[in-house]
Amino acid sequence: MPSTTPPDQPEHFDALVVGAGFAGLYALHKLRDQMGLRVRVYEAGGGVGGTWYWNRYPGARCDIESHQYSYSFSEALQQEWRWSEKYAAQPEILRYLEHVAERFDLKRDITFDTRISGARFDEASNEWILEVAGQPVARAPFLISALGTLSAPKPPEYPGFDSFRGQVYVTGTWPHEGVDFTGQRVAVIGTGASGVQAIPEIAKQAAQLTVFQRTPNFATPSRNGPMTADYERAIKSRYAALRRQARESFGGIPFDQIQPSALAVSAEQRRQVYERCYAEGGFRLFFDSFADLLLDPEANRTAAEFVHQKIRARVKDPAVAELLCPKDHPYGTKRPPLEVDYYETYNRDNVRLVDLHRTPIEAITPQGIRTSEREYPLDSIVLATGFDASTGPLLRMNVRGRGGLRLNDKWADGPRTYLGIAVQGFPNLFVITGPQSPSVLYNMPLAIEDHVEWAADCIAYLRARNLATIEPTLDAEDRWIAHTNEVAAGTLLPRANSWYMGANVPGKPRAPLVYVGGAPAYRKICDQVAAEGYRGFAMTPGAPVA
Repeated sequence: MPSTTPPDQPEHFDALVVGAGFAGLYALHKLRDQMGLRVRVYEAGGGVGGTWYWNRYPGARCDIESHQYSYSFSEALQQEWRWSEKYAAQPEILRYLEHVAERFDLKRDITFDTRISGARFDEASNEWILEVAGQPVARAPFLISALGTLSAPKPPEYPGFDSFRGQVYVTGTWPHEGVDFTGQRVAVIGTGASGVQAIPEIAKQAAQLTVFQRTPNFATPSRNGPMTADYERAIKSRYAALRRQARESFGGIPFDQIQPSALAVSAEQRRQVYERCYAEGGFRLFFDSFADLLLDPEANRTAAEFVHQKIRARVKDPAVAELLCPKDHPYGTKRPPLEVDYYETYNRDNVRLVDLHRTPIEAITPQGIRTSEREYPLDSIVLATGFDASTGPLLRMNVRGRGGLRLNDKWADGPRTYLGIAVQGFPNLFVITGPQSPSVLYNMPLAIEDHVEWAADCIAYLRARNLATIEPTLDAEDRWIAHTNEVAAGTLLPRANSWYMGANVPGKPRAPLVYVGGAPAYRKICDQVAAEGYRGFAMTPGAPVA
C-alpha cells in the first residue's frame, strides 16, 4: 500500500526498530505479525544479520552450539533448519538469518543502507522521531533499539594509522569480498575472541604473522565438528525440553553436570571434572564444572591453573607459553574465547608473539608498527581490538529524550537503566539486551527473545489501557543500578579490566555493563515487575497517536 505521507513529512508508524540482526528481526516479527502493528526497521547494512553481516573475518563463528544459538520462537523453524557444524561459521549464521527474513517475509518492512543519525522524543505528540543525515524520516510512539551489544568497533588507540602505506582491516567491519594474505607480512593487534578466531586462519596464509598481545585470554577448545545426522535428530527430538533447560540455566546453555564448589572435592576429583569439560569443549569449563568459579578466588585459581597447564602442554616454547598464560585477571572475568588450534599456531615458524606490556606500541609508521624496542615492517594490519560494548552502539545514535536530554549526558558517568531495558527520561524506548541486563552472559538469541517479548507485552498493556507513555522512575532506576552493582561486587568480575566493566575503552566510565545474577533470577524479576502493573514505571494517560 503506497504511503500517503507528504514527501517532506516523516512517515508515521506504530513502532520503529533500529537494527536488523537477531533482535531487530524478531522484534519486527513479534510486533507486526503477532500484534498487528505497523512497524519499520532501519538498518545501516545492506542486508540482514547485524553482527553477522559485518563480522566476516577469517574464523568468525558462534561460541554457543548452533542448535542453541538460534531462535526458539518457532518450532517449525527449529525443525526445518539444518546446521552443518556444531559451531556455525559466520557465512552459515548469516544464511540462517536471511532464511528467517525470507520465511517470515520481513524484508518488505526493512529499510537497508540507512544509518540513523538521531532519535528524539517529541513531547507534543509523545512520539519518537528518527533522523537520517539530520533529517526526520519516521515517527512512532515506540522505539526499539536492536543495535546489539557488540556492534560498535572500538576506535584505534595508537597514532599514525593514516600514515601507514599498507592495508588496515578491522575484524568488526571486514571487507565483504574477503582478504587474501598470501605472502604478506601481517600484524594482528588484539587477542580477544575475534583475534583468537582469526589468528590461526591468517597464519595459514601469511608469510609472517606478528601477534601484538596486551592481555592473554583463557581460551579453551570448542571441539567443533560436523553436525552429524544422529546428533541433529537427538537434538530435534527434544528441542522443547532443551530450550526449557537452557532458560533455567545461568548462561542459557542446557548443561547439567555443574557441581556446587571446586573446593568441596578432592584435587583428583576436581581435575577429572576439568578434564571432562575441556575434552567436551565449548563453555563447559566455565558453566558446567563448578558453581563458585566466579565467586571464590581460591576456587577460581584451580580453574586458572588447569588452563595454564593446558597452554604449557600445547605451546612448545616455554617463554611463549608463559606469555599466553593470563595472570592479571581471574578465569571467566573476561569472556573466555573458544578456539581451534589457537595455541598450536604459536608453534609455527611464521608466527611470533609480541608482549605489549614489555614493549608497548609507540606509533603506527608508514612502514609498519614501532614498539619501544623495534619497528616491524608490515604489509597489512588487522585490528582485533574489540568493541565499545553495550553502551557504545546507542550512544553513537544521538538519542535525545524529554526536554532534549541527551543519552550521552545521562550516561556520562556510566549507564543508567531500569532492568537493562528502559531509561528514565526516555519514554517508550526499549533497549534490547541493554546494559545492566544479562545480555552477553547469556545465550543471546534467548536473551533477545525474552526482552522483545517483555517489550511487546508492555506495549500491549499500554495500548489496551489508552496509556501514552511509560518510563522508569528515578528511584526505580537508582535501585536497579545499586542492585546490579551489588551483585557484581559479590563476584570476581570487578577484578578484571574487561569490557564487561567498560574498562577496554579509554575514558569510558568503569561500571558493570552486565547483570551477573543469572538469567533465571533476572527473568523472574522482570516478570514480577510486569505482573505488578509495571512496578517502578511511571505512565501517562492519552492514547498513542493512531
